[in-house]
Amino acid sequence: MGREDQAGKIEREEKAAENMEWENQTEAFRTERALLVGADIKENSRFAEKELFIDFERSMEELGGLAEACGMEVAGRMTQKLEGANKTFYIGTGKVKELKQFAESCEADVVVFDNTLSPSQIRNLGEEVGRPILDRTALILDIFRKRARTREAKLQVEAARLQYLLPRLVGMHQALSRQGGTGGSMSSKGAGEKKLELDKRKIQHRLHELQKDLEDLETDRATQRKQREDSRLPQVALVGYTNSGKSTVMNRFLELCGESAEKQVLEKDLLFATLDTSVRKIDMGDRRPFLLIDTVGFIHKLPHGLVQAFRSTLEEVKYADLLVQVIDFSDENYRQQMDVTGQTLRSLDAGDIPMIYVYNKCDRKVFSDCRDREPSAERQGGHDEPPRPDVWTYDFPVDGGTALPWVKDDRIYLSAGNGTGIGELAQLIKRQIYSDREDATFLIPYRDGKEASYLMENATVLSQSYEEEGVRLKVSCHSRDVGKLSRYRVG
Repeated sequence: MGREDQAGKIEREEKAAENMEWENQTEAFRTERALLVGADIKENSRFAEKELFIDFERSMEELGGLAEACGMEVAGRMTQKLEGANKTFYIGTGKVKELKQFAESCEADVVVFDNTLSPSQIRNLGEEVGRPILDRTALILDIFRKRARTREAKLQVEAARLQYLLPRLVGMHQALSRQGGTGGSMSSKGAGEKKLELDKRKIQHRLHELQKDLEDLETDRATQRKQREDSRLPQVALVGYTNSGKSTVMNRFLELCGESAEKQVLEKDLLFATLDTSVRKIDMGDRRPFLLIDTVGFIHKLPHGLVQAFRSTLEEVKYADLLVQVIDFSDENYRQQMDVTGQTLRSLDAGDIPMIYVYNKCDRKVFSDCRDREPSAERQGGHDEPPRPDVWTYDFPVDGGTALPWVKDDRIYLSAGNGTGIGELAQLIKRQIYSDREDATFLIPYRDGKEASYLMENATVLSQSYEEEGVRLKVSCHSRDVGKLSRYRVG
């Protein structure tokens, strides 16, 4: 067996081992049975101050998906309609007794709530129901903890979990009595510290250590970002709701470029299958390469601590020249998911970056109700806010015989799972990111071969000739490069 075949075999074995490790990790947590609980509260029909329309039924379905992503088996579901949340139990007092009986009958190991609970509500529910209580935030944090692979992701998740844990220490231990000092003349002054106070101090100390480590990693990330910017390669970031198909789009691009399997990212039909930001160079041999960045997915009610901990990672989108929002078009709530994505991008100061909308999974979509419709004033943000870009309406052909992909302006309808439309998406991306390029002719002396090499690598060479004074290059390049190399420009 040749060296190349042997190397390829090793790569395939390592990839298979990685996938097997991921599968085993997931299977290891499939022993717990979870009972899902949600309260359809009138006052929370809107997503707090963000004014996002959130469908309760969809939120409960998503909670089930999160439980499965965490390796749990959904044992049952209980819901209740309320005017306002109960301060003691979140749900009604009578419902708590029903919840205890239901948990026993379906043999649930844990009870998972669809909203963030206060520390006292978690404690009170745990005492009444007699089972561990998790809220949506704790569930998402647990998923992130299990899926984190890189050192940076692990540190970010640990910081978010400790921030979440800090105000919830009360009642988490049975032994919270004061530490007694020794008797007689050796007795300590005062009654000593509570165990609770010691735990808080340990957590705060660990948070300080994590912050220092993350700041060091952020410095490294900034250095890598500067190197990418200096390369003059356009940066394109894949953004969107979790499990919309961002990693699938990334892998189909790599296959289109003929890259090896080891360059691909993890691709699973699960919420938050990947957490780490991946950057790949997409070069199709047409002298118009770009960097493609795969980012962590968004979700409604994403824990604030996670947003803060992952801010350095999420902020990669701020430096992109173009955003490609991948949308699960087969999900009937895809409009709400687009709103959540838009809101998250605005919170990261990335709301003004040009964007392409990729309506993915069109092969799964039932187009019985896909006629054009105008977005309501309510969903456009009301009359007090400027209207958001009109991405609610669409005019995808619904006659049944239209072949994918289908492109219109800054939108494309495709199916990344089977690779349909990736080539067309690539052309759409290049048309956007290379719109500020211009043709120019340069005569570069042989002594300045570095500049000639730079143009050959980063520009489209239209013609090339070697003359007595140097190499003459007619290229299509970025306007910034025209200014940078203006002293060599001729004609």
